[in-house]
Amino acid sequence: MEGVVHLLLQPYTLLAATLLLITAHFPHPTVAYDPNPLQDLCVAVNHSIHGVYVNGKFCKDPRKVSPNDFFYTGLNVPRRTSNRLGVNVTLLTADSIPGLNTMGLSLGRVDLAANGGLNPPHHHPRASEIFYLIKGTLYVGFITANPTHRLFAKILTAGDVFVFPLGLIHFQWNIGSRQAVGFAILNSQNPGVVTTANTLFGAVPAVLSDVLAKAFQLDVATVEYLQQLPWQNP
Repeated sequence: MEGVVHLLLQPYTLLAATLLLITAHFPHPTVAYDPNPLQDLCVAVNHSIHGVYVNGKFCKDPRKVSPNDFFYTGLNVPRRTSNRLGVNVTLLTADSIPGLNTMGLSLGRVDLAANGGLNPPHHHPRASEIFYLIKGTLYVGFITANPTHRLFAKILTAGDVFVFPLGLIHFQWNIGSRQAVGFAILNSQNPGVVTTANTLFGAVPAVLSDVLAKAFQLDVATVEYLQQLPWQNP
């Protein structure tokens, strides 16, 4: 009887040993995971002659790489915030610092005008963000996805840090009487920025006004008015 049980269990023992070897060799359960896209669109073509864009950027000959490829200067210089929103965002990606290519990082400086400068509700489709305030007082927050729509908000003062999770709508609003400055680190070399109002009301071509009216519980005339406004990107 023991011999029969041993024969019955042998295939399962072999399977367990195989799974153990696989998990030991691949410590993370993402061996079949697709790499994150680094742009909004990358349409497939059958032949390379029809397209040359890659998911990221081409690599420089290592023999021609210099320290300047990893360097940027001037991020300490205050930015102008004399616009309708009172905000200026300087985002450093692989376009600004070529050495960031494939590193999965980008850095942003956010300047917000006194008394109401606003980095409006937006999200980064390809990155989480950690935000460090060095000057001023901000009301910041993010909102969770369906179905909860829960707001996580906080008032920040100089030296405070706040995290905005991947893909969630978030904002920064200057509630202080002087200009505010913060720095954001994002875990993508091209995080993307989708400003909620700009995207919906400033789309080209325009979204049908009936669609937006129903979605926002507005009348069509109000939607058409909003669509005519000069929507500004931060």
